[in-house]
Amino acid sequence: MQKIYPFLSIKSFLLAGIILVSVQGVKAQSTYLPNSYQLYQKFNADIYSTKTAFHSSMRPFLIDSIIQHSYDSVMNVGVRPNSKSWVTRKLLNEHLFEVKRPNYTFYGDIILDLDVSKDFSAKTGGPAQTFSSQGQLASLTVNSSIYLNTRGYQFGGTIGKNFSFYTSGYENEAKFPTYYNTVVNANGFIPGLAYQRYYGITKGLADWSYVTAILSYNVTKNINVTLGEDKMFIGDGYRSLLLSDYAANMPLLRVTANLGKHVQYMATWAYIEDLKETKFDTFGSNRRKWAFFHYIDWNVSNRVSFGFFNALISPEADANGNRRGFDANMINPIFFSSSLGPSQQPKDNTLVGFTGKYKILDKTALYAQLLIDRFKASNFFSGNNADNTNGVQVGIRGADLFAVKRFNYLFEFNTVKPYTYQNANTISSYNFYGDPLAHPYGANFREALGILNYSFGRIDLQGQINYAKYGTDTLKSINNGKIVNKPFVPTATTTTNVGQGLSTQLYYAEGTISFLINPKYNLRFELSGLYRQEKSAKADNKTTMVTFGLRSSFRNLYHDF
Repeated sequence: MQKIYPFLSIKSFLLAGIILVSVQGVKAQSTYLPNSYQLYQKFNADIYSTKTAFHSSMRPFLIDSIIQHSYDSVMNVGVRPNSKSWVTRKLLNEHLFEVKRPNYTFYGDIILDLDVSKDFSAKTGGPAQTFSSQGQLASLTVNSSIYLNTRGYQFGGTIGKNFSFYTSGYENEAKFPTYYNTVVNANGFIPGLAYQRYYGITKGLADWSYVTAILSYNVTKNINVTLGEDKMFIGDGYRSLLLSDYAANMPLLRVTANLGKHVQYMATWAYIEDLKETKFDTFGSNRRKWAFFHYIDWNVSNRVSFGFFNALISPEADANGNRRGFDANMINPIFFSSSLGPSQQPKDNTLVGFTGKYKILDKTALYAQLLIDRFKASNFFSGNNADNTNGVQVGIRGADLFAVKRFNYLFEFNTVKPYTYQNANTISSYNFYGDPLAHPYGANFREALGILNYSFGRIDLQGQINYAKYGTDTLKSINNGKIVNKPFVPTATTTTNVGQGLSTQLYYAEGTISFLINPKYNLRFELSGLYRQEKSAKADNKTTMVTFGLRSSFRNLYHDF
């Protein structure tokens, strides 16, 4: 049985907070803004203006004066302030319940996602076998009639000027399209959300639930401490090669400090699990590991910023349940120390990353990421050796394309070498519940994508296209470097050519039109069309789907993988 030392963990968190309290800087805000690409891109005109210097590459945002005006505008689209009807106000203008007092505020809403879809490419009938990117045949029920039934809540508020809280919870039942089912069945996990309970699996049903809960407090004018269960995202892009919100909510303690007017520092301690590792606890829980993230963002000027990222994944115990000894790097807030310090243990997994942003025009920014997993300077540019595993992202994004107000855009390219994020000790791989902590594709891929969004009044239009090429495994025992939770055991013949293995191409396109009913919690009618084709020498899987429904909430639900 694994030995538990809860007091050591508590002391680690407290010591880290005490170390950071001495920093001085400008005032931080504590109001929490749930991470949502659909919502966040509406702030592009403010964030990427050459007149401002906003720390845009660490999400979720804490609302500050730069985006406050735009946030207020988005939250009041179509609102009729003089409406006297209680029903009209609650349906179109307000939270379900809301209280505003000088010393405290709170609000609450019922969240509904009720969708029906039709997959015109699916063949209806009994169980089928689909070749999965996990390197195995997945038995599943093919669904042509698809739906999502989500019932949930959100509740948030503030106490005084320094404390805020937010929570949301969702109970879900769904039938997925075939390609999505393949991923769920291979991992036993709804991507980025929660366990698949396998309720009604013979009917092709999925059932799951999950919760977000955050407490945010301004310890001083310059330091914010956030405690709870949530996701994180590092970067200015749609994807992140460093840390993304694709994986599930994780228990975390995050400290954010503003160092002067131009530098923002983040240190996060998270406690995560691995579904694939052999369990040894008598109560049958998953194997656990610590995740530590450091990020510093430096706005050199209003136009230029650079960021530096560091991650450490450290197993809580070995395969026999023996907890590792105390390591100062687990609480050390000094940037990069977790990967360069002398106490690093060989079973840990460390990553280093760099971000950059340059506003080439007002409201238009170039951005980039460089991820370094393994590094050997003598042959860094040789291109196909296992001594160097890394990833690169470049993109451009902005607002008011062609001088059209609220016409936002993003174009991005990502590539990651095979075996990046993997580790010889698989529990130390860069994943949570089997899902990648960074890009949904894992590694061994190239991807190009573009997203356009235009809003006018209550109408919101969005279009997205993706193209990706990657190499998959033809057998579960083979490792071509795509699946992050497979063991990395290099040999003399190991290569890192992007796309090695079963060459697979992915084409994805989605268009969405929505009509906003209530801006306070993004209640809307939504109609979307999706086309997806995954093609290799062994399979040619297509999905052509139309979806209509009543949607709400601000969150990212990824389907483009």
